[in-house]
Amino acid sequence: MSFRVVRSSKFRHVYGQALKREQCYDNIRVSKSSWDSTFCAVNPKFLAIIVESAGGGAFIVLPHNKVGRIAADHPLVGGHKGPVLDIAWCPHNDNVIASGSEDCVVKVWQIPDGGLSRTLTEPVVDLVFHQRRVGLVLWHPSALNVLLTAGSDNQVVIWNVGTGEILVHIDSHPDVVYSACFNWDGSKLVTTCKDKKIRIYDPRSGEIESEALCHEGSKATRAIFLRHGLIFTTGFNRSSERQYSLRAPDALNEPIVMVELDTSNGVMFPLYDADTNLIYLCGKGDSVIRYFEITPEPPFVHYINTFQTPDPQRGIGLMPKRGCDVTTCEIAKFYRLNNNGLCQVISMTVPRKSDLFQEDLYPDTLAEDAAQTAEEWIAGNDAEPLTFSLKDRVSIVQGGYVSQSASKSLSVTKKANILNKASAGTSKSASSATLGGNHATSNNNNTTSGSGIVSGVSEKDLRDITDEIRKLKAIIVKHENRIRALEAAVRAHDGDENDSRPAVASAGNGNASSKSAADSGTQKESNDNSSANNQSHPTTSNDDEFN
Repeated sequence: MSFRVVRSSKFRHVYGQALKREQCYDNIRVSKSSWDSTFCAVNPKFLAIIVESAGGGAFIVLPHNKVGRIAADHPLVGGHKGPVLDIAWCPHNDNVIASGSEDCVVKVWQIPDGGLSRTLTEPVVDLVFHQRRVGLVLWHPSALNVLLTAGSDNQVVIWNVGTGEILVHIDSHPDVVYSACFNWDGSKLVTTCKDKKIRIYDPRSGEIESEALCHEGSKATRAIFLRHGLIFTTGFNRSSERQYSLRAPDALNEPIVMVELDTSNGVMFPLYDADTNLIYLCGKGDSVIRYFEITPEPPFVHYINTFQTPDPQRGIGLMPKRGCDVTTCEIAKFYRLNNNGLCQVISMTVPRKSDLFQEDLYPDTLAEDAAQTAEEWIAGNDAEPLTFSLKDRVSIVQGGYVSQSASKSLSVTKKANILNKASAGTSKSASSATLGGNHATSNNNNTTSGSGIVSGVSEKDLRDITDEIRKLKAIIVKHENRIRALEAAVRAHDGDENDSRPAVASAGNGNASSKSAADSGTQKESNDNSSANNQSHPTTSNDDEFN
């Protein structure tokens, strides 16, 4: 007698449910860029979507309660000069977001609580180093203000956003970097490249620890670190069939699992939930979301189910576990961008009969506090991200997580450049010297923290300029008062003429004609006198007449 043993898992029955249209976000002009990006980033406070914008690049930031049809003139974040290619929320500050653009600049923005009331064009800091478009931005999982950027110039840069300087520069990629991901504690970095190889780096030194062929196809590949150290990749084979693989870092050449999925040509984005070990595969242009569970026993990657929708997706974002509704056993929430301008909200739930908190579904998840500073991380300290229990520290308001900490603001402290000290009084070009050894432009060091004084301008010059402005204002006020007095006199004179006009009319035409003759004679005499005066005083200047 043969029988089949059913695999035991808490997540064998995960179901997706799309919210009603009035609970989603409509009338969004999603970017038409061909760059392989998710175009969407979400955290428990805001939803950010890259949109089409004339005259540069922009993205829209919406609070979660602003559902329904979005106004066409809604404020944007629009400081880039080229289309925005990638955005990422800071995991340690829900009000800070980074963006990379075709203008080669990475900008970090501070979004006020409640969303934007007007278009935001001034970032907190500009990170300028790349020579070509920046298509990847990634925050460090445990260190505060550590940001990774990668551009089409084949350069990977790790920044300290708090000071605006470069911590690590990796230039060993021979071609465009497709993806990058830190491991659980941020001590390793995995990248995929257009040369079809996958590489593991020490992110502090920039040295390659291992590399191997990722997928044989020429289309874009993606790789992510799993919580327990394995690496999950997606890509294409030589026949352009989509496939995924599971690898161990010490044996990249020998995949543990390599499975072909289908023949679609859209790049697959793996979205990973570290709490449940679930991976969601979302392909660009697909109308489905496939999800798998990673387990220690063969076949290691278990297919669970597929969520089907009628519309193809242009981009997608995954809500952190802090933003999920634990009262409905929601384990994931997706924000799908459709071509028709709709951002569809999809809730993934595990059905349970009890309304109590399900501890087996919600282990300790990532907290919003950083485990270490950027200086501690670059010095060699490794710290796992801080975690907390959703049961102890959440309050459910409209089905989501509300932060219990006060709103934090990103502060940037610029370090002085020694080149400015050497030639501060002799060369104006020194004031535009770049940060961190010519790694950032003068946009980053024009303003010093706290004083607000532009480098290269003394306090005496500023006082002189202020005095001149004050004098000009006084002159303007004086002239305004004089103009008002003249206007009042003209109005009074016009009123007197209107009152005397009937009496003059009754005097008869004879008096008028005689007065006209007298006036013409007087006018002729005055003209003769004027010409005589001009001949007798030929050197009179305009300034003397004004005085």
